[in-house]
Amino acid sequence: MVAILIFTISFLLFISTGDLSAQQKGSGQLTLPKLSIGVDKAQSSDDAVMTLQILGVITVLTLAPSILIMMTCFTRIIIVFHFLKQALGTQTQPPNQLLTGLALFLTFFVMQPVLNEANNKALQPYMRDEITQSQAIENAVQPFREFMLKSTREKDLGLFVKLSGSDKPYDVSQVSTWTIIPAYSLSELRIAFQIGFMIFMPFLVLDMIIASTLMSLGMFLLPPQLISLPIKVLLFILVDGWYLIVDSLLKSIIK
Repeated sequence: MVAILIFTISFLLFISTGDLSAQQKGSGQLTLPKLSIGVDKAQSSDDAVMTLQILGVITVLTLAPSILIMMTCFTRIIIVFHFLKQALGTQTQPPNQLLTGLALFLTFFVMQPVLNEANNKALQPYMRDEITQSQAIENAVQPFREFMLKSTREKDLGLFVKLSGSDKPYDVSQVSTWTIIPAYSLSELRIAFQIGFMIFMPFLVLDMIIASTLMSLGMFLLPPQLISLPIKVLLFILVDGWYLIVDSLLKSIIK
């Protein structure tokens, strides 16, 4: 927070360099820029529309973490990473912040074509006043719908269509986006737990072998985790585990 505050103050000082220089030459005194935020009554309908648009942007920014989690591959990646951490048996390494940051960057890497399509077909035409706001929203949502439908099971999609109480759609295009999002999240959870199970099994077998070996040698007081942890880390390094995990994850998402 301190770093963000310092950066903000530095930025404000930078953009006001011209004014400060002029004031220094004129009066010989250094004055800081004034920043004020106020609320006033709208003078026209355009002011009211602008106010509602600002409120809408603030709302979207508030929901941005949920949108990132529910409409992208972030769910699958972060769950697999945490399964891997539990399977290795390392309690604090790598840190959760590092895993979350890596998952975010991998998510943006995978979602880059979707984001580019949404930008080219929705944001840029809307900023050039070529399409209306409703058309821009529809064009922006369409790439995300196509991405989510690629990884959504028909069983999960049918479940939420049935729970919504709406008529049976004749085509996927008739399914609401609010129905696709929870179905996609459910499918992502299922796939992530399947991958996590496959990751857990080799490490579990190794733990069982080491525990049985220690018991056969009569070392009952020696914790098996103390011996298995460095061996698991060594094997994970030898097989280039991070490369294999990320490669398998991205191949399972990019189809």
